[in-house]
Amino acid sequence: MTELPERRTVVLITGASSGIGEATARVLAPLGYALALTARRADLLTRLAHSIDPGSAHTLVFPADLSEEADRSRLIAAVLERFGRIDVLINNAGVTIPSGRWWNDPDPLRVIDLNLKVPADLTRRVLPAMLERRSGQIVNIGSVAGRVATHGMYSASKFGLRGFSLALRRELLGSGVDVTLVAPGFVRTAFTSGARLPMPGPDVVAQTIARVLTRPTREAITPAWYGPLALLDALAPSLTDHVVRRVMKRRYQNASDQPASGQDVP
Repeated sequence: MTELPERRTVVLITGASSGIGEATARVLAPLGYALALTARRADLLTRLAHSIDPGSAHTLVFPADLSEEADRSRLIAAVLERFGRIDVLINNAGVTIPSGRWWNDPDPLRVIDLNLKVPADLTRRVLPAMLERRSGQIVNIGSVAGRVATHGMYSASKFGLRGFSLALRRELLGSGVDVTLVAPGFVRTAFTSGARLPMPGPDVVAQTIARVLTRPTREAITPAWYGPLALLDALAPSLTDHVVRRVMKRRYQNASDQPASGQDVP
């Protein structure tokens, strides 16, 4: 185990090579966090690490396919070997079906596996040490689609992640371990590359994550204007049907009903 020159909060970020994960690493690095970065693409992870921490003094790169249990085990072991602890787990890695209907996809259940099963498994692996220290934080990256249902498999996974996060937070009340769900709306990432909608970049989510690390909260919807949409769905779902129909038509106007291969976050 490499001793850190000073006590830094150790943050494990999954799906770190692009989109929200990359933006989060770029925001947290200059704030003094030690970062463990994992994703499938070793080249992108390495490039990111060199740009935010040229000497790799406070950064660990660990390429992994988190859908594989063995990779998840090796990831946790590698972070503990390097830093000795995991103070914060940011469950960001995910997958969607980028076009077409989910029922035409050859393996739609992989969405639930990676978006819900993997965060739950990583959480159970880091939680015992956090509870022993009476200190730690789990940040799960959900989606407004986990409040306003729009896509069968993706919304199912994000509704599940929301339920998991809110229940876990209550299970851990008084333990010293905080749980926050960050729920982005449409932001410019690989997930939304085909969308024809105005949307901010992933930095808006990264800044929200940085904020909840110092001021934990139950749930944070970002950008903030998606909050009223979630409230509208709860109070007037038929009106939301109209809004969602128009938005989804714009987003997927070029989408095919043919089977789509999934697009993982790198």
